[in-house]
Amino acid sequence: MNPTTETMAAITVEPPGFDIEVVAETVAREFALHGSYSQLVSERDQNFCLKTTDGEKFVIKITGLAEERTATDFQIAVLNHIEECGLSCVPRIVRTVRGEKRSTITYDDGPEYCLRVVTWLRGRLLSDVEMTTDVAARFGRRLAEMDLALKSFVCDGDGQAGLWDMQEASQLSSLLLHVVDEKVRYQVERVLSRFDKSVGLALANLPRQVIHNDANPENVLVDTDGMVSGFIDFGDALKAPRIIELATAAAYLRTGGEDPVQFIRAFIAGYHQRSPLSDAEFSLLFDLIRTRLSMTLIILHWRLKARDEDDPYRQKTLERESDAFEFLIFLTDLGRDAFSRYLTEIITGVGGGSREAKHLI
Repeated sequence: MNPTTETMAAITVEPPGFDIEVVAETVAREFALHGSYSQLVSERDQNFCLKTTDGEKFVIKITGLAEERTATDFQIAVLNHIEECGLSCVPRIVRTVRGEKRSTITYDDGPEYCLRVVTWLRGRLLSDVEMTTDVAARFGRRLAEMDLALKSFVCDGDGQAGLWDMQEASQLSSLLLHVVDEKVRYQVERVLSRFDKSVGLALANLPRQVIHNDANPENVLVDTDGMVSGFIDFGDALKAPRIIELATAAAYLRTGGEDPVQFIRAFIAGYHQRSPLSDAEFSLLFDLIRTRLSMTLIILHWRLKARDEDDPYRQKTLERESDAFEFLIFLTDLGRDAFSRYLTEIITGVGGGSREAKHLI
């Protein structure tokens, strides 16, 4: 993968910019859905929330031209597979009036864009809920359940290249020139160097399956009872070792205070309870969490140059990732051995039934 070509195109190419009237007319014709529209913030696509007159809500997704149709079909297949496994934690695909899983939309004589509709999942974003160790543990268990369902999923489109593919983290070295802060650049260079020398090789020896690959708090839903109820936005889904799933999610469970990894510990314990981790997977967690944080920082600094200052997704990312560097420094200072010991106690406790483990999960 070369991040200066097809994988960067998804960010650098302007997302679709259809007028709401055009979208509404096309959706009414193709899906027989009518109602009021509001635009949603998106990195690569143009998305809308459609609320019908009877109160139902749907997400309208218009895919950017940088995304191959095979990638779109892959995402649709992922959602269908999870639903077929009996899980209700993901949006359902809404078929067209002709029974197709997607349609197209055009404007005047312009290019043809892929148009699809999915159901709106009820719940609050995890980012809007007060995080506790109980919520983090529920998050881990629910993510494990979805990954177990995806373990049997096979699809021709699962080999898509992506800017957020941690398996190819070292390829982001070409973007380091955009990291003008010397302190940040020094830290992320160290992380990428270790990935090149050992982490990437160990990762390549693990079994691979399709994963969500972006279970951050903006893509996780919580219901009124405080249970993790769903996952949205499968745009970064791909085939990879499942430990990348955990490391990616854990990188967003950072917090301050006396115990900055308390939520990560509870999250990992919850996942391990549903789907036990191997020693090989567990040994990579420290480095992979740091790798995800480094990828976030590199792409963030590059995005500052690539996006206009008033770009809504750019601003949203700046606000969300403002403490990523601080947490990377914390983990680096804590060290691999201390981090592993800290988590080993809780993982062992889950397997052995210790009081501490039961309290956390």
